[in-house]
Amino acid sequence: MTTYIIRRLIMMIPILFGISVISFAIMYAAPGKPAIMNLDPDISVEDRERQMAKLGLNDPPHVQYINWMGNVLKGDFGTSFTKKQPVKDMILDRLPNTLILMLFSTILAVIIAIPFGVLSATKQYSKLDYGVTVTSFLGLATPNFWLGLMLIMLFSVQLGWTPVGGVSTLGADFSLLDRLHHLILPAIVLATADMAGLTRYTRSSMLEVINQDYIRTARSKGFRERKVIYKHGLRNGLIPIITIFGLMLPTFIGGSVIVETLFSWPGIGKLFIDATFERDYPVIMAITMFGAVLTVLGNLIADILYAVLDPRIEY
Repeated sequence: MTTYIIRRLIMMIPILFGISVISFAIMYAAPGKPAIMNLDPDISVEDRERQMAKLGLNDPPHVQYINWMGNVLKGDFGTSFTKKQPVKDMILDRLPNTLILMLFSTILAVIIAIPFGVLSATKQYSKLDYGVTVTSFLGLATPNFWLGLMLIMLFSVQLGWTPVGGVSTLGADFSLLDRLHHLILPAIVLATADMAGLTRYTRSSMLEVINQDYIRTARSKGFRERKVIYKHGLRNGLIPIITIFGLMLPTFIGGSVIVETLFSWPGIGKLFIDATFERDYPVIMAITMFGAVLTVLGNLIADILYAVLDPRIEY
């Protein structure tokens, strides 16, 4: 297992290199220059060119990329064009908020999707099964920005139960209940699509498992149905789900871009949107590479969990 993990980590290098090259090329081809967008429009052409030279934007594209990659290998992601702060400090400052949102959303998706997926499989073609199926398809088809707006209108504007946005109440002392109060709506919106997909995959996987011979053998031995399903069936039924769970990690980063912007949640996603509008290239590249690393690590975690759940798999 250790050799396999090391080999997979080494394989990350060309993947991340390719992602960085493509991302840098896309940004370089995008219209608008950061030095022009963030400087006084009345500034002289000479001062503007001097500022672009200071930022290294007058260098050829390959020179800019090599300089950037050389600094990244040293742990330096550069300085924000607009905020004039180290990019690494900006990301580390926002990262806890995004991790909290991702963790809460993941827990919410798992504790709801897996039980309902199992119930839907064990009660196939029942009213419960049809209800879970329709709800899952609605969750998959509903855009998270529209769902977020509807929840804000209902629970924040009309009912006044939850705050419109932010991570905490302005001017109030730190309170865990206050943080959860602000967290609940964005977490629900972020978890909805993954919750729906996870429910469908759990149902399909459990339908294959509960018709296997060893499940019928366990029932014939007089085991209670709950023990047969959750002890003998669910462990094997979760094996295909691990792949989906591993792929859920990067989708939370992508989904958080919209959700954090919608709810003014000060995380990585909102920072990415702000940097995109401001053409803040160092911030965009750093967050892009963070998402790429998270994607590869998610696949690696899925492979490790495969071996933990299924003793037949060896690496």
